Amino acid sequence: MLAALASAAVGPPALGAEVAVRPELITPEAEQAIQKGLAHLARTQARNGSWRAQGPMGVYPCAMTALAGLALMAGGNTPSEGEYAENVRRAVYYTLSCANRTGLITVMAEEERPMYGHGFSMLFLAQAYGAEQDVDLQRRIHDVLARAVALTAKSQSGQGGWYYTPDANTDEGSVTVTQIQALRACRNAGIKVPKSTIARACEYIGKCAESDGGISYSVQARGSRPPITAAAVAVLYNAGQYENPVALRALEYTKKQIRSGGATAFGGHGFYGLLYASEAIFLTSAEEWRAFFPKARDDILRRQNKDGSWPGDSVGETYGTALALVILQLPYQYLPILQR
Repeated sequence: MLAALASAAVGPPALGAEVAVRPELITPEAEQAIQKGLAHLARTQARNGSWRAQGPMGVYPCAMTALAGLALMAGGNTPSEGEYAENVRRAVYYTLSCANRTGLITVMAEEERPMYGHGFSMLFLAQAYGAEQDVDLQRRIHDVLARAVALTAKSQSGQGGWYYTPDANTDEGSVTVTQIQALRACRNAGIKVPKSTIARACEYIGKCAESDGGISYSVQARGSRPPITAAAVAVLYNAGQYENPVALRALEYTKKQIRSGGATAFGGHGFYGLLYASEAIFLTSAEEWRAFFPKARDDILRRQNKDGSWPGDSVGETYGTALALVILQLPYQYLPILQR
């Protein structure tokens, strides 16, 4: 059903649809690695539907569950269809159970910086919302997302960004990109999102732009950061700003970092940076993707553990496996937010 990426005549497949032909650049080895990775995530899901981080920085169940859920959905699974439909459905229910009265999606006792999990959870639920066939569950997802969007809009700083907690009234880049991508995913799914909130957030990224094309950690803390720069390109593209000069310069900066640094281009945030760089380049063009993906794909395959997992920077195997799988499965175009 899915033709080569270069084909404009065939659109991306719907979630839950089976792909009869491997997408371009997905080798048999990559396909095998993907299946091992998906099986690892399914095998390590907790009874309550969650996943947790294994590193020294905290367990972050909402963030990890959302990322693992996105990885499963990137393989064509939905809450009702696919080999891992039950795993996705349990992840959806767990994520919904973490939404509190304020609209924040978190487990406060286990997430010191809850806005990360809030953003990833919004993104995951927004992808599941359109694929959900249960009307009652779809309505519940809608209500949780509507409150979550309101919380995000309310907690936006004066500069236009976000910080680790919703009441901080300050901002930094890594949280801000999660909120932009989540808000755009919600809007694409039909959830009402204030246009001004997304517009101000994109302007915030512009305020963080450096002369070399990179994006700084925040408006206050200057200096180009390769991982945040890659993320900025991806989310500006998600917001439809393909011709934004900030995005174009940041893309060139990111490509330069990859050419000069290879697998070490993003330092200790390797999977994070590679995830967003992959998203950005995939959304740029099929030609750019063909030049970039084979090396990135093979680097990822070499790093897979025997049990199907990937080491995840300092966050643990759930994180690394989820991000590696999203990257490897981009050519399938199952996730609506990452479709060309």
